[in-house]
Amino acid sequence: MNILLVTCGGFFGSMARFYLSYILNKHFIGTWVANISGSILLGIIVTGQQNDMLAEWLWTLLGIGFCGAFTTFSTFGNETLQLILERKYFLAISYVLTSVLLTLMIIYVILHL
Repeated sequence: MNILLVTCGGFFGSMARFYLSYILNKHFIGTWVANISGSILLGIIVTGQQNDMLAEWLWTLLGIGFCGAFTTFSTFGNETLQLILERKYFLAISYVLTSVLLTLMIIYVILHL
């Protein structure tokens, strides 16, 4: 049953990620938005699970399936490398720092509300 839940969540997460990329013309900002918003959603889901407000099946569907497919580290790494190869160093550093630090700060706030 868990495999089916992860598969369904992953299907919708990957479709949402694809749509976001499509509407933003495959610009790296789409990955940034997906990773930040996906991390926010995952933080909310984890908080719900830790406080026994979220059923295990819903965690599997949304937390593992949807958020796992919606956020994407491989694209983040590739886009960072492309920015470096294009000698857009400031943009590459800003992309990495804001992606990591903003996500950590937001998750910290969500988990401590």
